[in-house]
Parts: sequence; structure tokens; C-alpha cells
Amino acid sequence: MPQFEYTARNAATGQIQKGTVEVQSRDEVAQYLRKNRMILVSVREAPKPISLKLPGKGGVKTRDVVIFTRQFATMINAGLPLVQSLTILAQQTENKTLQEVTRAVVYDVESGHTLADAFGKHPRAFTDLYVNMVAAGEAGGILDTILLRLAGFLEKNDALVRKVKGAMVYPAVIISVAAAAICILLIFVIPTFQGMFASVNMELPLPTRVVIAMSDFLIGYWWACIAAVAAAVFAVKSYYATPDGRKRIDTLLLQAPVLGDLLRKSAVSRFTRTLGTLISSGVSILDGLEITAKTAGNRVIHDAVMESRHSIAGGETIAAPLEKSKVFPPMVISMIAVGEQTGGLDEMLSKIADFYDEEVDVAVSALLSLMEPVMIVVLGVVVGGMVVAMYLPIFDMMNAVG
Repeated sequence: MPQFEYTARNAATGQIQKGTVEVQSRDEVAQYLRKNRMILVSVREAPKPISLKLPGKGGVKTRDVVIFTRQFATMINAGLPLVQSLTILAQQTENKTLQEVTRAVVYDVESGHTLADAFGKHPRAFTDLYVNMVAAGEAGGILDTILLRLAGFLEKNDALVRKVKGAMVYPAVIISVAAAAICILLIFVIPTFQGMFASVNMELPLPTRVVIAMSDFLIGYWWACIAAVAAAVFAVKSYYATPDGRKRIDTLLLQAPVLGDLLRKSAVSRFTRTLGTLISSGVSILDGLEITAKTAGNRVIHDAVMESRHSIAGGETIAAPLEKSKVFPPMVISMIAVGEQTGGLDEMLSKIADFYDEEVDVAVSALLSLMEPVMIVVLGVVVGGMVVAMYLPIFDMMNAVG
């Protein structure tokens, strides 16, 4: 049954009341209100609930939000009314989910909600950072400027995420290929050699016996191998879901050679750019630190930022708690401290973010240049070792014949 949202005036007191009712048609809404001694002012069909999926599965991707934000800023800057701009965006955006979200936002704005409140109802499409910056833009009358700044921030943040993910793709592909090659050798190739050796009835070298035992185990207990891998993945995910587990794993990741350096630099870049963008947009530093902590992506960084928030609330500085965390480099701490003292914290944070964006590029290149030879050597040793182990008996047979 459809839902209708109504605005009505109480016949006795004259007060305006709003509500929702499930009836078959608009006429029944009027009948319902008359029975309750209210006079209908306006009625609209309530928007259907929106089910947002994760990005990459029909959801709202960062790129779609960036295009939406830039077009929205252009129309607002050109003087188009807010509702008209949103209506145009709802009609022309190609993402179906974002279309539904925008129509719901239009409905809420027409119903008297602020734009920030309307965006806040759709957290899968518009983050806390997005909503708070829009609220600051509405309050300061600079919504178009804030939206352009938001679009630039989202583009740079998306580029940073893609760089880090790109660095992880290569080793993941190599490991997958190596695992597939080893499984093919153990399941299909090794049994052929094993049958040949069994017909000769000779004593096999230790490496050959080990490889054959691995082949027998994989063929006989492949289901146990899959179950063990699934159980390990589930255990790690479950442990990571706990506060203590997440902090320990994130700490280990930051301490990992090469990879830890990349994760630390990307975290510093994200933190400084997010906080700098929020402060320059008029968001209070306490709210900015809380939002930044939520978007840190690492529990160690999150805790350090929240410590800074408590420090600011107590009248202290941001830099001291960040220094205690041992995560942020001394240069970052010093520049933040200077920014606090000079009153140009937002500008200083933006400079740090620009610098660390370049550092992330260098770290990605270093990781890839290191991973490539390591993966090739590991794959060569494992696969080559298996092949040599299976040829050792053949060499012994040739020596015996000779």
C-alpha cells in the first residue's frame, strides 16, 4: 500500500501538523484528515526506500559523485534555484541509484529540509565529510565554492586510493598465478611421474618423496585445503572486526617493510587533505578531526586523531598527540605545529597533502620494483624446485645405466 506524507492544519488550534499515512489514494488522505478534525494543506506520495549497493555493484561510485558535485556547483554558480538544479541532475545522471537518491533529496528540500540534512539521509552516497561541508557552505552562503572544493578533494582522494590499490594488484596476480601453477603441477603432472617411478620400483630421493606426498595430500584432501583457507580468512576477518584485533593488525601493516611505508604515507596524505579541506570550508576543528578519524582507514591513525581531538577540547595543541603516536613523520608534526601557531593550519595541511601525494607515487614505484624480482624468484624456486625434485630419480636411473 502506498504511503502519503501530508501537511495539515488542526481545525481546533490552527497548528500545522505533518505526518505519514498508508492509504490507497490521495482522496483517502483527505478523508482520514477530516475524520481527525484536520484541514489538508498539502499531500505528496512518500518516496520509496532506497537500497544502495556497494561501489562496483550498482552502487554510487566516487566518480559519479564527483561529476554530480561539479555540475551542481556550476548550476548554483550560474544562479539556478536549488530545487531546479537537483531536478536537472536527477534527470541527466547515468547512475540509476544516484538518480533515486537525488529525487529523494529534491523531495526533502521541497519539504523544508536543509540540503545538508537531505544529503545526510543517504550515507552510502554522501559521506559525513560531504554533508558537513555542504552544511558549512549553506551557512556561509558559499555553496558553489564548497561544492567545487569538494569535487577537487574527491578526485584527489580517489586517485590516491587507486594508486594504493594498484600497488596491491600486481603481487596479488602473481601469487594467484603461482598458486594455480603449483596446483596444476601437483594434481596433473606429479601423478604421471609417480606412476612411472612406481613401475621401476626404485628408492626415491627425499625431495621427490616430499613432492609426491604433497600431491597425494592435495588430491585426497583438496576439500580440507579449501576449508582451511576459508577458516583462516574467516578467523582473520573476525579478529579484525574487534577493536583490539584491528589495532594490532593495522599496527603490523604499518610496520611492514616497504608496504608499511606506502600505507603510512597514504594515510598521512588522506588525513592532511581531509582535515585541511574541512577547516578551509568553515567546519569547526573538533568536528573536522572527528570526521577525519572516521575516514582514516587505519585504527592507529584513528586513535591518534581522536587523541588530538581530546587535546584540542582540553585547550592543548593537535601536534603533541600526533607526535606520541609515532605514526606521523617529524616534518608533518613540525608543519602542523607551525600552522597552528600562525593561524594557517588549513593551508599548511594542504601543502603536506600535496607533498605526500608525490611521496605515495614514489612509494608505489618502490614497492612494485621490489615485488617484481621477489615474486619471480619465489615462483622460480618453488616451481623449479618441484620440477628438479621429480627429475632427480631420472638422473639416478641414467647414472645407474651409465
